[in-house]
Amino acid sequence: MFKPIILACAVLSMAGCATITRGKTDTLVVNSTPGGAQVKMSDGQVCNNTPCTFKAPRKSELNVLITKENCAPQQVRVTNKVAGGGSAAMAGNVLVGGIIGAGVDASTGAMLDLVPNPVEVTLNCK
Repeated sequence: MFKPIILACAVLSMAGCATITRGKTDTLVVNSTPGGAQVKMSDGQVCNNTPCTFKAPRKSELNVLITKENCAPQQVRVTNKVAGGGSAAMAGNVLVGGIIGAGVDASTGAMLDLVPNPVEVTLNCK
């Protein structure tokens, strides 16, 4: 009699495997040659001296502007893609019957990675 309830609880506890193991945010690294450039991200984050590290939601789409005095500015578009670990967690959700977990992972972006990451730019300086 209680077995269906126990099974339902077990399945629901597996919800959002990637959300639990990978989290909703990713670490984005920005490097420049030469170093010491300023980085402005379209979400408002700023760093004044590359290399820089930012935290951003995995499902972000960002413009990253890299500037340095006497150098031409460069802008890089950062998007996202399904990660190897994210697709494995999604497959685990499907195998265990965790439709709820698959929905959680999809809505939080936990199965995604930011790309390119790291952002690598070579500035054209005078």
